[in-house]
Amino acid sequence: MIGKHNIFLIGPMGSGKTAVGKYLARMLDYPFLDSDHEIEQRSGADIPLIFEREGEAGFRRREREVIAELTARPRVVLATGGGAILDADNRRELASRGWVVYLETSITQQAERAGRTSHRPLLHGADPKLRLEELMLAREPLYREIADMRTSTDRRRVRSVAESIAQEYKTCLRQPAASASG
Repeated sequence: MIGKHNIFLIGPMGSGKTAVGKYLARMLDYPFLDSDHEIEQRSGADIPLIFEREGEAGFRRREREVIAELTARPRVVLATGGGAILDADNRRELASRGWVVYLETSITQQAERAGRTSHRPLLHGADPKLRLEELMLAREPLYREIADMRTSTDRRRVRSVAESIAQEYKTCLRQPAASASG
């Protein structure tokens, strides 16, 4: 944990990364960053338009550049897009530069939360539950691979999730580094 003063939130769409991240950042007095928001700000276009014009590959390229930069900043809370972990470079940056929290949530909860918006290009024109199941099948092993902490957000208030993350984070910060000679 030594040197991992950033907190990176990963998980599927609708898991609450942005809401939890904002609350957590206020609690810790860290800046809050959202990789999707940063991509939109830099490109001057929203994510559905980027997907439409550049495809998923173009979006993922932009996402890789933004994550490389944002993870290098000190003492931040960063909410990533649900598919950020698909890229091996992103997984490496996240795992090496911060404390990674996987916000777990059920397909039902994801559908309830993510289905309320047209801002989800990967759900456009598909059966949301079926598509979310497909995405989780591919992504869940990658979320688990780099997570330092996992916590469910199903039927929990943002404050409760943020407080449990902050408590665990502070506990980990106080732990001495593992011996290299182990």
